[in-house]
Amino acid sequence: MGAHSRKCDWCGSGTPIVRDMEPLNSAFQYWCEECARALVIKGDPIETYRELDGEPIYGRLLDEHCALKRFYSFATA
Repeated sequence: MGAHSRKCDWCGSGTPIVRDMEPLNSAFQYWCEECARALVIKGDPIETYRELDGEPIYGRLLDEHCALKRFYSFATA
């Protein structure tokens, strides 16, 4: 499935901005901005991730809402 046709695995409608590279459940790998923000605010952020659009949107969410960002890592290709 192409990146542009993929939808958020949680809500099923949003465009994914981040991919969980080590998901606990492989059915939930791709997250839209709203669902990713909810994870961070809930205190359950994605630990190893890849930004999908080249913009550090998820990194900014971590900066804004997560005091322990140093424990999370950006996965490279």
